[in-house]
Amino acid sequence: MGVVAVGAFSGGLDSVLAAWLLAEQGLSLELVTFQSPFFPVSDAPGMAAQIPNARWRSVDFTDHIMEILRCPASGFGGNMNPCIDCHARMFMLLGEIASREGLDLIFTGEVLGQRPMSQNSGSLRRVERLAGLQGRVLRPLSALLLPPTEAEREGLVQRRMLLDISGRGRKRQIALAEENGLRYKPPAGGCLLTDPGYSRRLGVLMERGLLDARSAAVARYGRMLLIPGGICFVGRSHGDNMGLEESAGGLETFRMANRPGPLAVALGRAPELGAMASVMALYAKVPADESASVIGSLGTQIDGAHPLSRKEADSLLVR
Repeated sequence: MGVVAVGAFSGGLDSVLAAWLLAEQGLSLELVTFQSPFFPVSDAPGMAAQIPNARWRSVDFTDHIMEILRCPASGFGGNMNPCIDCHARMFMLLGEIASREGLDLIFTGEVLGQRPMSQNSGSLRRVERLAGLQGRVLRPLSALLLPPTEAEREGLVQRRMLLDISGRGRKRQIALAEENGLRYKPPAGGCLLTDPGYSRRLGVLMERGLLDARSAAVARYGRMLLIPGGICFVGRSHGDNMGLEESAGGLETFRMANRPGPLAVALGRAPELGAMASVMALYAKVPADESASVIGSLGTQIDGAHPLSRKEADSLLVR
């Protein structure tokens, strides 16, 4: 069967190139995409399909990342991103897969120096220590700067094509992908925990004891407003409304009863639904001298909702 490697695969530029480099040398690959509210699978399967001798799978990482968020041993990055501990947990799971399935190598597309917190040499070594994988992680794009163990190198060094890329630029990676006709997700976006606005929302949820996997998913959509007894999310567009409805799970969702308008979700022990309905009436453009009704998906009805003033609503917004 030859050498079989298992690696973290987001479908982004670096992970596609890392997998391709190893596949070009005849290795068989197991590509693992870790899924959570913060980094969905999206088009990773399509990106994996272009890698020869590779099988793709997804692993639900939700419980792991929610646990890490509550108290990351290595701290946060610039926002709510616990990158070091997150990567360490991913590699620990990859190590478990490798041990369970008798696989030879663990690899990743990380590049030395690409991210200041999590991809310097000290952080990458710390990730390996936390995961219990010292010297067992192969980084094909930075292999000459962070080599694997001597035993692992010996079987590959004579025929491999591993690179010495470092730093934040991606010109070499983009050129290599284009030369070989490789598709990849654009090198932007990525983990939502690095987004400042979204991180502020998560911080508010955490402060109020409302952060869990479902609320983290809901917080991706609409306007977030503080109301008495809780928080509400109110859609800004049809896409927001659909996103809120899909991510709400068993939570009650609310719509205007007799006119078009936003969908809303309320969180908290006792959120004041009348306040939420007044916010909805404002964004549904109900005239100031009129009232409207709001109905919930579980049968709740709120009548006589007068629109909040724009100034009042702005004071409640989490920006």
